[in-house]
Parts: sequence; C-alpha cells; structure tokens
Amino acid sequence: MSDCDADPQILMWAHRYTQDPQRFESEMRDALPQVVYVQQAAEKYDVAGEFVLLPWVESQFRPVPGHRNLPAGMWQLVQSTARVMGLHVDHVYDGRLDTSASTDVVMRMLHDYYNQLHDWRLVDYAFNHGEFGVQRLVQQHGLPPEQPAIPKLPVPHITREHLTKLLAISCVVRDPGRFHVELPVLPADQHLEAVQIHHNMPLSTAADHAGMETDTLKRLNPALQGNFLTTSTPGSLLMPHRNAEMLRSAMQMADEQDMTASTSADPPLPAMYADKTSSDTPQARTHVVKPGESLWQIAHHYSMSVSALEHLNHLNGKALKPGQVLKIDPPGKRH
Repeated sequence: MSDCDADPQILMWAHRYTQDPQRFESEMRDALPQVVYVQQAAEKYDVAGEFVLLPWVESQFRPVPGHRNLPAGMWQLVQSTARVMGLHVDHVYDGRLDTSASTDVVMRMLHDYYNQLHDWRLVDYAFNHGEFGVQRLVQQHGLPPEQPAIPKLPVPHITREHLTKLLAISCVVRDPGRFHVELPVLPADQHLEAVQIHHNMPLSTAADHAGMETDTLKRLNPALQGNFLTTSTPGSLLMPHRNAEMLRSAMQMADEQDMTASTSADPPLPAMYADKTSSDTPQARTHVVKPGESLWQIAHHYSMSVSALEHLNHLNGKALKPGQVLKIDPPGKRH
C-alpha cells in the first residue's frame, strides 16, 4: 500500500505515533508477540501486510474488555458482529478477546472483502464503516483511482482517518530510522502458538504443565473469564513455542498413562513414578521428580488433586526441580 509520503496526513500521524520514541518502542515491545502472531495469520490468508498493524489502530493490541454493547478485544468487535463471524461470547468466555480465534476470523473476513472490492484501501473502509455500505458506494461512484492515496469517497471522517492511521503506523514499521525509533525482535521460541487442550483442568494446572506462571498464561488468554479450562470452550490456549512444547508433552504423557491403565488390571508403576520405599517396611509413599515432570502429571498418576499435593509438600506455587522428593501420603498413612 502507499508509503509515508503519499499524503501529508499519513506523515503527520506517523510523527504523532513516534513523538515519544521510548514510549513507542516500549508499547511495540509489549505488543510484539501478538504482532508476530497476526503476521503469520495474514500470510496464511494472503492479506496485505499493513493489516497486521490494524489492531494497533484499534486498540494498540490491548485486549479491551467488552461492556454491554461496546466493542471488545484487540480488533474491537461488537457482540453482534462477533456472533455473525462465528465467535462464541458468554459469561465464561469472550471470543473477541481470544487472540487466536478472533485473528483467524478477522483475517478470513479481510480476505473475503478484498475478493469483493479488489482494493485494500476499500477493505479498510469496509472494516471500519461496514461491508455493505462500502459496496453501495462503489456501485454509485465506481472503484477509486490509485491517487489520491486516501480515496475521496463520501465516507465519515473517522473512516478516512482510520485508513490514514493504518498507513501511518505501517510507514513507521517500514522505515523506523526515519522516525528515530528501533523495532524490537522476538526470538523464535517466544513466538505464540495455540495448543489444543485434551483434558478439562484448572488454568493453574495448564500453567504448571507449560512451565509458566498462571498470571502470564491468563494474560495471554484474556478470553477466559474463569480459572477452569474445558475442551469445548475455548479448546486451545495461546502461549510461547517453548511452553507449548512442554504442555503438549505433558498431555501426551498423561494420555499414554491413561491408555496403559485402561489395558492392564494392575499395571506396574513406570520408572518415573517408582515408589522409593522399602519393600519390607511399610512407609508413606514418596515420589522423586524426573526432568520434565509437572505437578499435574504426578497428581494425576496418584489420583490426587494438584492442590492436595501442593499442600502436602508446602510448595505454595514453587516450581518443581528434578530430584526433588515429594510426599504422596499424609504423615502416618501407610500403603
């Protein structure tokens, strides 16, 4: 799309965005995981790269909560639009705040708009002003010429300004040195990806599986209004790649253990769960933590809750360490 010098208003907004370089860099750094995730979705749906930055114009990539009929999420969608697009919204889950689900439906919608309008500038107008309103304008006035960069169709001022802002922030990203800012870089292992959830579980359990703090996981998944996950809604969690690999491994291990238990009346304990007590002296059971094990895996194997295991060992949210010995039975209990 058009560059920095295509319209004086584009350059004006570009300077406005970067008038405090340190603040701009900090805000961009905070948004970077979401920016990179949206970029990947844009490539998937063959959407113009400028639209990766559309949430910057809408919300600066913040998961704005929905109140009554006001827009919500980083894409600023109203409830009626969200439901038409197939996003679920209720008291425990708001799909508009789900980065993965909302980005997918928005990118699909932008792709469809372009197939109808054949002009990315009009796609932005349609996102802000409404698809059918822009289609009527094209029927009345025809497709706009390449110049001026901001088409002079009779749309509201806010719609014209919306496109100007999109081109302005794209201008900054295209040529950051011109505005005396540096763009951050996101390491590959911090790229966000969605992990399908195979078991109903507390959010804290999923965080423990993934090797991350519960608050961090919740911040990356603001669509969840509660602290319990189900396989139906939302069905997936967004997290950095390194944590996603840990969570998938933990769930796979739990699935394999369930399968073993279901095919054997009295299966032997795997080595990683071996009881370290003497065979001739009954003692309370203990468990030695192996590399990669999570609290949930251990509790699941011994048919106890994560909270009970934490309380028994005075963990208080502390991370497990390989070689750590955990009590499985309360004091005085024999097996």
